[in-house]
Amino acid sequence: MSVITFANTKGGAGKTTAVLLLATELARRGLRVCVIDTDPQRWISRWRDAADYRVSFTVITYVTASNLQQHVLDSRKAFDHVIIDLPGAQSPLLATAIGLSDHVMIPVQGSTMDAQGGAQVLELLRYLYEKANISIPHSVVLTRVNSLVTTRALQAARQLLASRNVHVLDTPIIERSAFRDMFEFNGYLHMMNPAQVSNLDKAIHNAACFADEILRLLPASTAKRKSDMMRAA
Repeated sequence: MSVITFANTKGGAGKTTAVLLLATELARRGLRVCVIDTDPQRWISRWRDAADYRVSFTVITYVTASNLQQHVLDSRKAFDHVIIDLPGAQSPLLATAIGLSDHVMIPVQGSTMDAQGGAQVLELLRYLYEKANISIPHSVVLTRVNSLVTTRALQAARQLLASRNVHVLDTPIIERSAFRDMFEFNGYLHMMNPAQVSNLDKAIHNAACFADEILRLLPASTAKRKSDMMRAA
């Protein structure tokens, strides 16, 4: 069982879209998925409440810093993957969620690392490593990438981040109308009508590759004791 946290303290980074893509793709494959929605906007919770009856993942909402750990511990017993969607702002939930995580995903809009919110999450991860010798696996995922952006431009962004010892997913989340439409459609991408959604096949492929890459990262990310992380956080 894994805990994956999506964190960026600045709104508009594509964080909730990334959470929804991962949760729906994993659930569609038959995995038991729980999303812990700590965002005050409750986008994931509202989406799930209105979702098609065939959508099969659980959402926990109205979570606080004082009960997040218990929610995660309880969910570990019942689900294959727990995904934490943090607020797009500074929050006391940040350190707690990171300390409970097997992998932290940091969505950053576009193909450059100039998002202050992403940098703040990276600074906290670096602090835990330098001050408490706690290494929590983490990756940046580039989001809302224009489909016309050249491979060279994306590679340059990855190289810049690599020079700062930051791992970047090979799979960016491309700006697709299907990803926006999901919030109105209330179902999996595969349930959409390709005649009504442009480039739906490409959106489905993008979401599948995104989920595949995250799953490949997880086996090596479970070595740290969560109790040690919580004390450091």
